[in-house]
Amino acid sequence: MAIWIPTLAGRSGPKYLQIVDALAEDIVSGALPPGTRLPPHRDLAYALDVSPNTTSRAYRAGVARALIRGEVGRGTFVRTTGGTSLPGAPADMRRPTAGAIDLSRNLPCPGLAAPALAETLAALQREGPLAAFTDYQTDSDIARHTDAGIAWLNHAGIAADRREIVVTNGAQHGILCALMAVTRPGDLLLTEALTYAPVKAMADRLALKLAPVLLDDEGLCADALDEMCRGCGAKALYLTPTLQTPTTATMKPGRRARIAEIAERYNLILIEDDVFGRLPPDRPKPIATLVPERAVYITSTSKCLGPGLRVGFVRASASLAKAIHHAVNLTCWMPAPLMVDIAARWIRDGTADRLTDAQRRHAADRQAIARAAFADHDVRADPYGLHLWLTLPAGWSADGFRAEATARGVQIIEGGAFAVDPGTRPNAVRLCLSHEPDKARLAQGLETLQAILSDGPQDPSLVL
Repeated sequence: MAIWIPTLAGRSGPKYLQIVDALAEDIVSGALPPGTRLPPHRDLAYALDVSPNTTSRAYRAGVARALIRGEVGRGTFVRTTGGTSLPGAPADMRRPTAGAIDLSRNLPCPGLAAPALAETLAALQREGPLAAFTDYQTDSDIARHTDAGIAWLNHAGIAADRREIVVTNGAQHGILCALMAVTRPGDLLLTEALTYAPVKAMADRLALKLAPVLLDDEGLCADALDEMCRGCGAKALYLTPTLQTPTTATMKPGRRARIAEIAERYNLILIEDDVFGRLPPDRPKPIATLVPERAVYITSTSKCLGPGLRVGFVRASASLAKAIHHAVNLTCWMPAPLMVDIAARWIRDGTADRLTDAQRRHAADRQAIARAAFADHDVRADPYGLHLWLTLPAGWSADGFRAEATARGVQIIEGGAFAVDPGTRPNAVRLCLSHEPDKARLAQGLETLQAILSDGPQDPSLVL
């Protein structure tokens, strides 16, 4: 079997970091499945015409980023993480109560929905036979669940009828189904220069060309989008205008109108990811309200109600919705009836609104802790967001800062994990504030990171 040889052409920065970036991308894309044995560092050094010290350093950085593991006497292997996980994020999704403090997972607080779930499950048992939830959905089930989706979208100002709504297994599934419906292999998909990492893996699996569009403080730059669309033949644009991942930016109404106009002019389909849209109590209307015939609007319950409630709602024109329905049938046939019914009940009886309000209060509380910890640093955040974006001071590299944080027991994600172009890795890190259930552990983790910033790089290899 041929050994793994990373593609370094077009990359910039130190050679060892180029190797690590290529390693991360090949793991996310599936080119290096979990358990794959990597070549000895000397063999890789010979293949790449670099020194063994360079490849050894790259492997050490890969271990620190939790991409690979070394086994004495056996070799180096790709860790068993999921294909859509962020490079460097821990493989275990459970909430930690001890050990490393995890600020790498962008998940909401899970416990807020537990009492409501207990009441709903008890009500379902009282109401009669449960066999329907283990069978295929009936037309009346689908209509009831679709109507709940319409009500959920109405909160964002999205109007829809039953022909335009598709229920999915969460927003990520909705994104995949939208891409399957509106693109074909070889099509060009535009995204924000820093984007939701699984979209990169989806594009690779669907054989799509991916091109980044410049970001500024407000999100996706309209002028850059206009310039890129001239003659490029892009089929679709994926973007997150509200609480953008990872930068936290929320686009203003004027920018949204400009992007809608550009989409109309260049016949571009917009895939608008609004998974965080319900969290800010006051935000601009989605771009999809401006160009409903060429927009696919995607949201879900997971960021507001509970991360395990994998129910997404997609709104598209009737013709596009039909194609998205087909993609749902192809990938899972249907969302789990019990899960969708719970979400639908909560939307109808007001539980969803109460849980969303509680999630906002939780997020605002966590953001206040973070503001106090990083009062003297370059931080971007939204008062109701679940994460923040920390630009590192001169002297630090993002990879080096993440490695030092890992060594001190705090898991974070460096900005390069979100970069579409690996040659434009931002010198920043994303910190997630809601995955840790214990507020004291969150405060401890933030204090540790603040101390690292104050101490400065102690290891010359971590300096930018």
